[in-house]
Amino acid sequence: MKVIPRRRDAVYTVTDAPKPMSEDIGYRQRRYLISMGIRTGCFVGAVAAAMLGAPLWLVGLLVLGALFLPYFSVIFANGGREPQPRASFTDESTNRKAISGHGPEIGS
Repeated sequence: MKVIPRRRDAVYTVTDAPKPMSEDIGYRQRRYLISMGIRTGCFVGAVAAAMLGAPLWLVGLLVLGALFLPYFSVIFANGGREPQPRASFTDESTNRKAISGHGPEIGS
């Protein structure tokens, strides 16, 4: 006899709720501004290093940082919401042994 398990109603908990959109946007804005601050530092550092006669590889590295950081900053800022860890609850009913014998009959 094949036993068809009952469907259970989905149980939602407060811990399943994602962070509010305002917190997520604020986090992405802060991350973008920090990246743009690093980019500005790369640009100013490249100009200062070139004026002070630093090695060409150092100036080139700073220029590359100033050129490519905006691209990656925009990609990460527009990448969407951060993945949220979900709460995991164990279902105690799956650990129970199945009841042996005949199931209830319809109409009895």
